[in-house]
Amino acid sequence: MLTITEAAAQQIINQIEQSNAQGMVLRVAAKTNEDGSFDYGMGFDESKDEDITLNQHNIDIVMDPQSAELLEDATMDYVELEQGQYHFIFSNPIDPNYIPPKKGQ
Repeated sequence: MLTITEAAAQQIINQIEQSNAQGMVLRVAAKTNEDGSFDYGMGFDESKDEDITLNQHNIDIVMDPQSAELLEDATMDYVELEQGQYHFIFSNPIDPNYIPPKKGQ
């Protein structure tokens, strides 16, 4: 199951409030490119009957079955990549571009 960190959850909650997306769910998606790399996406949406639904940090998250399979052991985080520049990132052990975190991080 996809894991959402506390930092990512807080930023998602902030974005829900800023964009008036109350009542919507967070859709998370993943797809495999021709070269085997993964693309990730997310946005506020309405759920569909075929969606896989989970709730973390009181946030309703949905994904289609194919994305759910690709995101099975992934973690979504919100981190500072460069000074003052924060981004959502996906850490996914089945993504060919995955680099495990260094010990102590």
